[in-house]
Amino acid sequence: MTTMTMKMSRPGHPATLSAAFASLFPAGVVAAELRTPGDPSLLEPEEALAVAHAVPGRVQEFAAGRLCARRALAEFGIVDFPVRAGRDRQPIWPEFLVGSVTHTQGICAAVLAARTRLAAIGVDTEVAVAVKRELWARICVAAELAWLESLEIAAPAAALIFSAKEAVYKCLYPLWGARLNFHDVRVTAPDWPCSQGVLHIAPTRPIAPLAAVRATYRLHEEFVSTAVFLPAEPGAG
Repeated sequence: MTTMTMKMSRPGHPATLSAAFASLFPAGVVAAELRTPGDPSLLEPEEALAVAHAVPGRVQEFAAGRLCARRALAEFGIVDFPVRAGRDRQPIWPEFLVGSVTHTQGICAAVLAARTRLAAIGVDTEVAVAVKRELWARICVAAELAWLESLEIAAPAAALIFSAKEAVYKCLYPLWGARLNFHDVRVTAPDWPCSQGVLHIAPTRPIAPLAAVRATYRLHEEFVSTAVFLPAEPGAG
Protein backbone atom coordinates (compact mmCIF):
# COMPACT_ATOMS: atom_id res chain seq x y z
CA MET A 1 0.00 0.00 0.00
CA THR A 2 1.26 3.47 -0.85
CA THR A 3 2.38 5.55 2.11
CA MET A 4 0.73 8.97 2.35
CA THR A 5 1.88 11.84 4.51
CA MET A 6 -0.93 13.72 6.20
CA LYS A 7 0.09 17.23 7.22
CA MET A 8 -0.33 20.89 6.32
CA SER A 9 0.22 21.87 2.68
CA ARG A 10 3.33 23.81 1.73
CA PRO A 11 2.76 27.58 1.73
CA GLY A 12 2.69 29.49 -1.52
CA HIS A 13 1.64 26.58 -3.74
CA PRO A 14 1.60 27.88 -7.33
CA ALA A 15 -1.49 25.91 -8.43
CA THR A 16 -4.94 27.05 -7.31
CA LEU A 17 -8.25 25.31 -6.87
CA SER A 18 -10.44 25.64 -9.97
CA ALA A 19 -14.21 25.88 -9.65
CA ALA A 20 -14.42 26.17 -13.44
CA PHE A 21 -12.85 22.77 -14.09
CA ALA A 22 -14.68 21.18 -11.18
CA SER A 23 -18.00 22.40 -12.63
CA LEU A 24 -17.52 20.11 -15.63
CA PHE A 25 -18.00 17.14 -13.32
CA PRO A 26 -20.52 15.97 -10.72
CA ALA A 27 -20.32 17.26 -7.16
CA GLY A 28 -17.38 15.96 -5.17
CA VAL A 29 -14.74 16.36 -7.88
CA VAL A 30 -11.78 18.56 -6.92
CA ALA A 31 -9.85 20.47 -9.57
CA ALA A 32 -6.75 22.64 -9.57
CA GLU A 33 -5.19 24.69 -12.35
CA LEU A 34 -1.99 26.53 -13.19
CA ARG A 35 -1.56 29.25 -15.83
CA THR A 36 2.23 29.49 -15.77
CA PRO A 37 4.96 26.96 -16.66
CA GLY A 38 5.62 24.44 -13.92
CA ASP A 39 8.77 24.84 -11.87
CA PRO A 40 10.81 21.60 -12.20
CA SER A 41 12.55 22.32 -8.89
CA LEU A 42 9.21 21.67 -7.14
CA LEU A 43 8.95 18.11 -8.45
CA GLU A 44 9.40 15.31 -5.97
CA PRO A 45 12.43 13.11 -6.81
CA GLU A 46 10.18 10.17 -7.71
CA GLU A 47 8.24 12.41 -10.11
CA ALA A 48 11.32 13.89 -11.75
CA LEU A 49 12.47 10.42 -12.83
CA ALA A 50 9.70 10.34 -15.45
CA VAL A 51 11.15 13.34 -17.31
CA ALA A 52 14.84 12.86 -16.56
CA HIS A 53 15.71 12.84 -20.27
CA ALA A 54 12.94 15.13 -21.57
CA VAL A 55 13.39 18.53 -23.22
CA PRO A 56 12.88 21.58 -20.95
CA GLY A 57 9.43 22.42 -22.33
CA ARG A 58 8.15 18.93 -21.61
CA VAL A 59 9.64 19.02 -18.12
CA GLN A 60 7.78 22.28 -17.41
CA GLU A 61 4.51 20.80 -18.69
CA PHE A 62 4.98 17.72 -16.55
CA ALA A 63 5.83 19.82 -13.50
CA ALA A 64 2.71 21.94 -13.99
CA GLY A 65 0.56 18.82 -14.08
CA ARG A 66 2.11 17.39 -10.96
CA LEU A 67 1.75 20.69 -9.10
CA CYS A 68 -1.94 20.81 -10.01
CA ALA A 69 -2.33 17.19 -8.95
CA ARG A 70 -0.71 17.77 -5.58
CA ARG A 71 -2.81 20.89 -4.97
CA ALA A 72 -5.95 18.83 -5.58
CA LEU A 73 -4.64 15.98 -3.42
CA ALA A 74 -4.28 18.41 -0.52
CA GLU A 75 -8.07 18.82 -0.50
CA PHE A 76 -8.27 15.14 0.41
CA GLY A 77 -5.76 15.67 3.24
CA ILE A 78 -2.85 14.23 1.26
CA VAL A 79 0.36 16.23 0.92
CA ASP A 80 3.93 15.43 -0.06
CA PHE A 81 2.58 12.52 -2.10
CA PRO A 82 4.71 12.02 -5.22
CA VAL A 83 2.47 11.38 -8.23
CA ARG A 84 4.71 8.90 -9.98
CA ALA A 85 4.30 7.78 -13.59
CA GLY A 86 3.65 4.13 -14.34
CA ARG A 87 5.31 2.15 -17.11
CA ASP A 88 2.48 3.29 -19.38
CA ARG A 89 3.19 6.90 -18.31
CA GLN A 90 -0.17 7.13 -16.53
CA PRO A 91 -0.21 8.96 -13.16
CA ILE A 92 -0.33 6.66 -10.15
CA TRP A 93 -2.91 8.00 -7.72
CA PRO A 94 -3.68 6.97 -4.14
CA GLU A 95 -5.74 3.80 -4.21
CA PHE A 96 -8.99 5.43 -3.12
CA LEU A 97 -8.89 8.17 -5.79
CA VAL A 98 -9.24 8.48 -9.55
CA GLY A 99 -7.72 11.40 -11.42
CA SER A 100 -6.73 12.98 -14.69
CA VAL A 101 -4.36 15.70 -15.87
CA THR A 102 -4.40 17.97 -18.90
CA HIS A 103 -2.03 20.60 -20.21
CA THR A 104 -1.88 22.73 -23.30
CA GLN A 105 -0.35 26.07 -24.18
CA GLY A 106 -1.27 28.52 -21.42
CA ILE A 107 -3.13 26.25 -19.01
CA CYS A 108 -2.79 23.05 -17.01
CA ALA A 109 -5.32 21.31 -14.76
CA ALA A 110 -5.80 18.19 -12.66
CA VAL A 111 -9.07 16.68 -11.42
CA LEU A 112 -9.58 14.12 -8.67
CA ALA A 113 -12.51 12.21 -7.24
CA ALA A 114 -13.09 9.49 -4.68
CA ARG A 115 -13.68 6.03 -6.16
CA THR A 116 -16.89 5.89 -4.18
CA ARG A 117 -18.22 8.71 -6.42
CA LEU A 118 -16.68 7.99 -9.81
CA ALA A 119 -15.16 4.83 -11.25
CA ALA A 120 -13.07 6.73 -13.79
CA ILE A 121 -12.44 10.29 -14.88
CA GLY A 122 -10.84 12.11 -17.81
CA VAL A 123 -10.22 15.78 -18.57
CA ASP A 124 -8.69 17.46 -21.60
CA THR A 125 -8.18 21.06 -22.72
CA GLU A 126 -7.15 22.26 -26.16
CA VAL A 127 -6.57 25.66 -27.74
CA ALA A 128 -9.74 26.25 -29.76
CA VAL A 129 -7.92 26.91 -33.05
CA ALA A 130 -5.24 24.23 -32.64
CA VAL A 131 -6.82 21.42 -34.70
CA LYS A 132 -6.12 22.36 -38.31
CA ARG A 133 -8.33 21.21 -41.18
CA GLU A 134 -5.66 18.87 -42.55
CA LEU A 135 -5.94 16.85 -39.31
CA TRP A 136 -9.70 16.36 -39.42
CA ALA A 137 -9.66 13.09 -41.35
CA ARG A 138 -7.21 11.54 -38.88
CA ILE A 139 -9.38 12.50 -35.93
CA CYS A 140 -12.97 12.30 -37.17
CA VAL A 141 -15.35 9.62 -38.38
CA ALA A 142 -17.58 10.38 -41.35
CA ALA A 143 -20.47 11.81 -39.30
CA GLU A 144 -18.14 14.17 -37.45
CA LEU A 145 -16.54 15.32 -40.72
CA ALA A 146 -19.97 16.06 -42.16
CA TRP A 147 -20.86 18.09 -39.06
CA LEU A 148 -17.67 20.14 -39.27
CA GLU A 149 -18.21 20.81 -42.97
CA SER A 150 -21.70 22.14 -42.17
CA LEU A 151 -20.44 24.76 -39.72
CA GLU A 152 -19.59 28.31 -40.70
CA ILE A 153 -16.88 28.40 -38.01
CA ALA A 154 -15.56 24.89 -37.49
CA ALA A 155 -12.24 25.27 -35.66
CA PRO A 156 -13.65 25.21 -32.09
CA ALA A 157 -15.84 22.21 -32.96
CA ALA A 158 -12.83 20.34 -34.35
CA ALA A 159 -10.97 21.08 -31.13
CA LEU A 160 -14.01 19.86 -29.19
CA ILE A 161 -14.01 16.51 -30.98
CA PHE A 162 -10.27 16.06 -30.48
CA SER A 163 -10.46 17.05 -26.81
CA ALA A 164 -13.42 14.78 -26.11
CA LYS A 165 -11.66 11.76 -27.62
CA GLU A 166 -8.55 12.50 -25.58
CA ALA A 167 -10.69 12.73 -22.42
CA VAL A 168 -12.43 9.44 -23.28
CA TYR A 169 -9.05 7.71 -23.56
CA LYS A 170 -7.83 9.18 -20.26
CA CYS A 171 -11.04 8.06 -18.56
CA LEU A 172 -11.22 4.51 -19.90
CA TYR A 173 -7.59 3.43 -20.22
CA PRO A 174 -6.99 2.83 -16.47
CA LEU A 175 -10.10 0.60 -16.39
CA TRP A 176 -10.00 -1.02 -19.78
CA GLY A 177 -6.26 -1.31 -20.26
CA ALA A 178 -6.52 -0.95 -24.04
CA ARG A 179 -5.59 1.93 -26.28
CA LEU A 180 -8.27 3.66 -28.33
CA ASN A 181 -7.91 5.10 -31.80
CA PHE A 182 -9.61 8.35 -32.78
CA HIS A 183 -11.96 6.48 -35.11
CA ASP A 184 -13.13 4.12 -32.34
CA VAL A 185 -15.42 6.80 -30.91
CA ARG A 186 -18.04 9.18 -32.33
CA VAL A 187 -18.71 12.50 -30.58
CA THR A 188 -22.01 14.39 -30.88
CA ALA A 189 -22.60 17.82 -29.33
CA PRO A 190 -26.39 18.40 -29.20
CA ASP A 191 -26.01 21.73 -27.36
CA TRP A 192 -23.51 23.25 -29.82
CA PRO A 193 -22.84 26.16 -30.26
CA CYS A 194 -23.66 26.93 -26.62
CA SER A 195 -20.59 27.81 -24.58
CA GLN A 196 -21.16 24.73 -22.40
CA GLY A 197 -23.22 21.59 -22.60
CA VAL A 198 -23.30 17.82 -22.70
CA LEU A 199 -21.66 15.48 -25.20
CA HIS A 200 -22.85 12.13 -26.49
CA ILE A 201 -20.08 9.54 -26.83
CA ALA A 202 -20.73 6.43 -28.89
CA PRO A 203 -18.38 3.60 -29.87
CA THR A 204 -17.86 2.66 -33.50
CA ARG A 205 -16.76 -0.82 -32.39
CA PRO A 206 -17.59 -2.83 -29.26
CA ILE A 207 -16.24 -0.93 -26.24
CA ALA A 208 -18.35 -1.98 -23.27
CA PRO A 209 -17.44 0.78 -20.75
CA LEU A 210 -18.54 3.53 -23.17
CA ALA A 211 -22.19 2.65 -22.64
CA ALA A 212 -22.14 4.27 -19.20
CA VAL A 213 -19.83 7.27 -19.61
CA ARG A 214 -21.07 10.83 -19.29
CA ALA A 215 -19.40 13.83 -20.93
CA THR A 216 -19.58 17.62 -20.85
CA TYR A 217 -17.75 20.51 -22.49
CA ARG A 218 -17.02 24.18 -21.93
CA LEU A 219 -15.70 26.96 -24.17
CA HIS A 220 -13.67 29.45 -22.13
CA GLU A 221 -11.25 32.15 -23.20
CA GLU A 222 -9.32 30.62 -26.13
CA PHE A 223 -9.79 27.05 -24.88
CA VAL A 224 -12.12 24.08 -25.26
CA SER A 225 -12.28 21.79 -22.22
CA THR A 226 -14.03 18.44 -22.02
CA ALA A 227 -14.82 16.09 -19.16
CA VAL A 228 -15.64 12.39 -19.35
CA PHE A 229 -16.58 10.35 -16.31
CA LEU A 230 -17.97 6.98 -15.35
CA PRO A 231 -20.22 6.88 -12.28
CA ALA A 232 -19.25 4.46 -9.54
CA GLU A 233 -21.27 1.31 -9.06
CA PRO A 234 -23.68 1.44 -6.10
CA GLY A 235 -21.82 0.44 -2.97
CA ALA A 236 -18.38 1.03 -4.49
CA GLY A 237 -15.59 1.52 -2.00
